Amino acid sequence: MKVFFYGLFMDEKLLIAKGIRPSGAKVGYVDGFALRIGARATLLRQPGGRAYGVVMEITPDEATQLYAEDSVADYIPEPVKVILMDGTEVEATCYNLPRDKVTGANRDYAAALLEVATRLGFPESYLDQIGQAKRD
Repeated sequence: MKVFFYGLFMDEKLLIAKGIRPSGAKVGYVDGFALRIGARATLLRQPGGRAYGVVMEITPDEATQLYAEDSVADYIPEPVKVILMDGTEVEATCYNLPRDKVTGANRDYAAALLEVATRLGFPESYLDQIGQAKRD
């Protein structure tokens, strides 16, 4: 199954450390969503929004294992259309928090996410958005 990862799960090394074996990692974005960094990160539907991340192939069992952890157990799967940087569109699953579970702020998470997003070469405007969450 293809999963659209945003946040720290974009880092393949983190997934591997959790026993997940991702393959076929490709950078892309989803339109109609915006990144929201609260105590945890999620994508929320937002007309005109664009959120960047990484599509990776993992098994259904690996997805179940990954999202069974207490820290991410509230995330729910949602189908998305990902536009890869070469313009190709792929269907994927994105795990998001319900809007009512998005609370607080987490500067440390935003700082770590900014490092990953910078390494992946995301657009400056997106890096600025993450940087703002780091300052809030």
